[in-house]
Amino acid sequence: FMENGKGIWRLIVTQEFSASHQLRNYGGKCENLHGHNFTVQAELEGAELDPKTGILMDFKELKTALRSVLDTLDHRHLNEVAPFDACNPSSELLARYIYRRLRPLVEHAGVRVRAVSVSEKESSKAIYEEEG
Repeated sequence: FMENGKGIWRLIVTQEFSASHQLRNYGGKCENLHGHNFTVQAELEGAELDPKTGILMDFKELKTALRSVLDTLDHRHLNEVAPFDACNPSSELLARYIYRRLRPLVEHAGVRVRAVSVSEKESSKAIYEEEG
């Protein structure tokens, strides 16, 4: 079943965490203390599957790594968690925080984190990715 040709596989896992935050300098209700059930998607990509298993990365391994990052935020007041004690815990900055902490936990030969998204609600999503 193995085929020749170049291709990319992408894996996406979704997890949630709950936390409160306040957006400084926002000029609206979101400056007040409030909470969300944040939804986080992590997307990995790679071109080489393990020849023994035919998988890019075990979903269980990816979920465990993402959970270890989210556990630093879960059931916390984000404005008290570094670096958000000095910058706003916006969805955009949360996505970058998660991306940069997840990357060293899951990247190995031929596998890289493509993007991380954070949603405060289903209708709005912030996505962070880095080039190269």
